[in-house]
Amino acid sequence: MGQEADELKARILELLGEHRVMALATLRADGWPQTTMVGYIHDELTLYFAVARASQKMANIERDGRVSIALGHEEPTRLRGLSMAAHAEPVTDGAEIDRVSELMRERYHEQVVFSPRETSSALLRASPMVVSLIDLGKGPGEPELVSVADPGSMRRIETRDTRTGATGEVLVHTVRSYDAGFRPGAPP
Repeated sequence: MGQEADELKARILELLGEHRVMALATLRADGWPQTTMVGYIHDELTLYFAVARASQKMANIERDGRVSIALGHEEPTRLRGLSMAAHAEPVTDGAEIDRVSELMRERYHEQVVFSPRETSSALLRASPMVVSLIDLGKGPGEPELVSVADPGSMRRIETRDTRTGATGEVLVHTVRSYDAGFRPGAPP
């Protein structure tokens, strides 16, 4: 990755490290979104969280693994946070669960191992596809869009402000490929 890409990834990782809880939106069978708050741990850009196997969240994710994640906070003169389009799926590999438990021990000293409250809980992995990084002074602004696609690839895409008609560029750093589009006109 280039220096600019490294700096962008570092900013995303910094935000992920500042928080313990995220808003997780899933799609219900009737098409309506359902958003709940869940605790998480991250390994680089991949997020892990636990849900009850009998929960609506789990049913939604089993039917459609597309999720949206948001976290952030307000400072006196800035708004900092991110939103993420990701694909969520259960973690079944014992070695991966052990690695997540180790990450939890490092970050949450009070937590010994992954041990959700409910006996029938599942550990889920959210792999990001697109990250919208928000680090703005108070007032209107544009987020930086990060497409998580081909490693090391970086490009700028042109944007148009719908309020003013002004054009600009948004930095897009691709990290992992994802062939399906998100919406017409969205970066690949």
